[in-house]
Amino acid sequence: MIKIVGLGPGAKEAITIGTLDVLKNSDKIYLRTEKHPTVEFLKKNSIKFETYDHKYEQGQNFEQVYKSIADDLISKEQEYGDIVYAVPGHPLVAEKSVNLLIELCKEKGIETEIFTAVSFIDVLMESLKIDPIEGMKVIDAFDIKAQVLDKRVGTIITQVYDKFIVSEVKLALMQYYPDDTEVYFVRAAGIKNLESIRKMPLYEIDRQEDIDYLTSLYIPKNLEIKKDFNDLLDIMSILRSENGCPWDQEQSHESIKRCLIEECYEVLEAIDEKDDDKLVEELGDVLLQIVFHSQIGKEEGFFNINDVVEGICKKMIDRHPHVFGDVEVNTSEGVLVNWDKIKKKEQGFDSYTEELKHVPKNLPALMRAEKVQKKAAKVGFDWDKVEDAMDKVLEEYYEVKNVYKGKERVKIVEEIGDLIFASVNIARFLDIDPEFALNYTIEKFIKRFAYIEEKAKLKNVDMINLTLDQMNELWEQSKVNN
Repeated sequence: MIKIVGLGPGAKEAITIGTLDVLKNSDKIYLRTEKHPTVEFLKKNSIKFETYDHKYEQGQNFEQVYKSIADDLISKEQEYGDIVYAVPGHPLVAEKSVNLLIELCKEKGIETEIFTAVSFIDVLMESLKIDPIEGMKVIDAFDIKAQVLDKRVGTIITQVYDKFIVSEVKLALMQYYPDDTEVYFVRAAGIKNLESIRKMPLYEIDRQEDIDYLTSLYIPKNLEIKKDFNDLLDIMSILRSENGCPWDQEQSHESIKRCLIEECYEVLEAIDEKDDDKLVEELGDVLLQIVFHSQIGKEEGFFNINDVVEGICKKMIDRHPHVFGDVEVNTSEGVLVNWDKIKKKEQGFDSYTEELKHVPKNLPALMRAEKVQKKAAKVGFDWDKVEDAMDKVLEEYYEVKNVYKGKERVKIVEEIGDLIFASVNIARFLDIDPEFALNYTIEKFIKRFAYIEEKAKLKNVDMINLTLDQMNELWEQSKVNN
């Protein structure tokens, strides 16, 4: 049997009678570490033990160290029979080595017995006068990057061993909390003459000189700090509620669908302008549309935001088997080939034509044309060279000339469409985004148009009173100046 005992947070008064009895009546006692205030008390009471401090020098990371300790304890149990494993605090609170040991004992049929203890959480709550009923989260400093932070509960961060770790913790916390958030720096909680509790702004926590294995951090619950995703969900729910906004209450998926398109275009504009502040704002507007649709879905009982997140997470994992699976892909081209294969399988396409039809009809026409052409090209339906595509433009141009004076409006529309579609082919061959190219030309047109108007104003002439020849002359001038 392996008896697993906790030595408490560090004060000798916190050692339980049961634990002390086990230690005094055992021959084979193993401590995870000797670096704990209670150890001096054990020595004074002539309790002999061995420690695993040497393991910390041998392992490359804590996971390896704890696995090595657990393996060795199994060996010791098989060699000596009953043994005792003692750890700081409570055996089941922030003790990875104990978790690993219990799992190994289950596998090998070795009996274990846990002896309860006062944990560092107990004394920390006592020192800070915290009531856990208000909500509390305990985070291992080594795992903080994998944790979801939440201002709605008090957060304890343990195992803040040194300045390097506390610096990493600070950086992770600043991704969620404002830099000046009030944090409690707690060292040696519950240990008389050693305990130190100091309130300070978050940005100062790695500037303390007494950071060691007895250090923890506490961030109080604070609903007034920076808003987060849950706040956005709550705001949207309120706006749609009976006492919310009349306009928001009236909306449906159909009525706000164009808003999503408009907000996406404003994001693109912010990117083109290289304006980060504007980009943050516009991305927020796009996120609002997603939350809006999700709230409507929730009210109708079909889906909610969790379904949306679950769906995209699953899709990203399935579409990246080279990251989350065992597929080997070393180039972005290979990634795209795999992506298309997986997408085709997911969507159950039985033909290449179905892929073309799946390109959204609500896309801007130039973008949709390019996507359709690319999909057709993947099966070999494409021009051999760009010159062939250029010849097709000429062909379509003459077809427009042949019909534009006629009365068949449908035929004129068809030929104009063919001409534009053929032009997109050239852009695709030259690896030029047709949307970008056309917008570039539009901007150029506006600048030259502005030049004409500006010159007319200098002559005190309204632009509308210029002749076409005068405007063309100024247009040619604008080409030199713009």
